[in-house]
Amino acid sequence: MQRRTFTLALLTTALVGGGSWIARGLGLGQTQIPAGAAFAQDAADAPIREDMVMGKADAPVTVIEYASFTCPHCQHWHETVWPEFKKNYIDTGKVKFILREVYFDKFGLWAGMVAQCGGEMRYYGMVDMIYDQQKEWIGSGQPTEIADNLRKIGAKAGLSKDQIDACLNDKALAQSMVATYQKNATADGVDATPTFFVNGTKHSNMDYEEFAKVLDEALG
Repeated sequence: MQRRTFTLALLTTALVGGGSWIARGLGLGQTQIPAGAAFAQDAADAPIREDMVMGKADAPVTVIEYASFTCPHCQHWHETVWPEFKKNYIDTGKVKFILREVYFDKFGLWAGMVAQCGGEMRYYGMVDMIYDQQKEWIGSGQPTEIADNLRKIGAKAGLSKDQIDACLNDKALAQSMVATYQKNATADGVDATPTFFVNGTKHSNMDYEEFAKVLDEALG
């Protein structure tokens, strides 16, 4: 389980450093997100985004996962638990699932911007690709390499180069994603990833057997 301190100020520093993280990190040289307190204030005032939902709207159990795209524990859960969980609980109409993105670093935010760029119809398919290829797209950890690899994932999902670049340069999108993350994680007392809420009850990372037991109890 990955634990970090969730504060907008620390996140702002990690994302923007001393200037434009988009312009420098992605090499696009277009939109510049202001550094430090200015970005923090803008993000705090940004609109909150709606959850991306998978499964039947009236499913008896709601599962919310807080996870980061750069978290290895989240990737492991996605690899080892997610396929059976989706098949046995979401696809059968028992569970409505919501992923809430957590941003420890600028790369996790970039990945989220690409995933959300595809809209609700493509979102969870792109999430699968991002987790399945986590080691590959992070690569050596160089910002330009990561940006190029995320673009490739977006292209495989059917997004055009212009669509991807527009999303990665969307200042309002970045600010609203940060504001949504901060609001939800603070309200729910999330201090580690992955963290799960099953019908409002908080749980830490679990293997499939433990998770299925919790879900079956919630289903009655």
